[in-house]
Amino acid sequence: MSRPQHFGWFLARGFGPHGWGYPSLDWDYDWTRPDLYQQSARELEQAGFDFLLIEDAPSLGSERTIDLRVRHAFGGPKHDPLLLAPYLFQATRTLGVIPTVNPAASLPYTAARQFATLQHLSGHRLGLNVVTDTGSARHFSDAAPLAHDAAYDRAEEWLAGLRELWHSWGDGALVADPASGVYADGGRMDAVRHRGEHFSFDGPLNALPFPSGDPVIASPGGSGRGLAFAGANSDIQLALAPLHEKSVREYRARIHEAAVAAGRAPEDIRIMFAIQPTIVSSRDEADRIVAASAAPDDATLVQVARKQSSDLETDLTALDLDKPLDVAVFGDHVSHGSIRRLTGDRDVDTTPLRVHLTALARLGRLSDRSGFVGTADEFADLIEELGGWGNDGVLLWGDLHPVTVHRTLDELVPVLRRRGILRREQIDGGLHATLRAF
Repeated sequence: MSRPQHFGWFLARGFGPHGWGYPSLDWDYDWTRPDLYQQSARELEQAGFDFLLIEDAPSLGSERTIDLRVRHAFGGPKHDPLLLAPYLFQATRTLGVIPTVNPAASLPYTAARQFATLQHLSGHRLGLNVVTDTGSARHFSDAAPLAHDAAYDRAEEWLAGLRELWHSWGDGALVADPASGVYADGGRMDAVRHRGEHFSFDGPLNALPFPSGDPVIASPGGSGRGLAFAGANSDIQLALAPLHEKSVREYRARIHEAAVAAGRAPEDIRIMFAIQPTIVSSRDEADRIVAASAAPDDATLVQVARKQSSDLETDLTALDLDKPLDVAVFGDHVSHGSIRRLTGDRDVDTTPLRVHLTALARLGRLSDRSGFVGTADEFADLIEELGGWGNDGVLLWGDLHPVTVHRTLDELVPVLRRRGILRREQIDGGLHATLRAF
């Protein structure tokens, strides 16, 4: 019997136009209504998934490149996932929901009160994916965007402030004794006077404390500062790394070292690698899909270029496919990491744009670990292999559309359960209890 692992679903498109640009649009779901997401959330819970994590970006990007973000709905519109969460909690019983939140977008007291309310209403199933997006700064103040590490400093102060407020009700402050008529003892509450570099506020919070723990904290980030933030603060680390043994073990070691440096134990953090598999019914079908992707036509390359144009806020579709890419076309606001995801380790001075886009369009087989196209059994082989390297779990990446969820899970869930990788029983007690069950 294989060791069990935790499973989450990463709604990578955010609360946006699901189905747009795909045949599944003709199922006629309205992406602005909760029904689409409630149906899929119930399926994830039935499958034994721990949580649903919802991506978000509060900005459409630079004023000069908004059209690139919205023309094909890759970068927007997006509605607020925090406000979708109550509908998902209503539709499920044990599934955790982790909306993305940005410390720049809400003051600590307001955020702490809203999150406390959702934690109680959900039965302690709320999580928060804390991101440090600086590109949206102009929407929240007239101050210049913070530098990379400074944005993490602000996020750390923000989260520490939330915890101060959540714990401003000391032990014994909540009495709730009908016999004495005393509901709360104000003498056991902490006034909280926070005066920091980025935030100033007073407490105590007027929302109740949590009997089953604070909301679960998740975070992405692969930089040294991002890993230090995760080590000190996160219950879940969203990991993006090559899935070979050396890379996985080294990544996990870095997170664990950061946790120990912050006075925590390595097992306090569940490290979950994000994967976007294409699950098919047979090896022959997988081979056919991979072979077809090796020589994409121009229409496919244009579709890849449209998505990259949104992510990079640069119109790649206006460039000549057969000429080298001049990196000077990218603005200063475009991260070097995003550019490297396009160019890889190829020589940008001599490599035509067509080659870069073809590399992104090309798929690989699960069977030889060149990619993620394969059968349910082949994917389960990969998950078992990860488990042998000490892996905590996997975050499957895709739209939260019933077509996508069923295409990925219909054959996969039975295989994972038979192998003892995916839990079968529902776990009560909130998201912390689910994550600590094994």
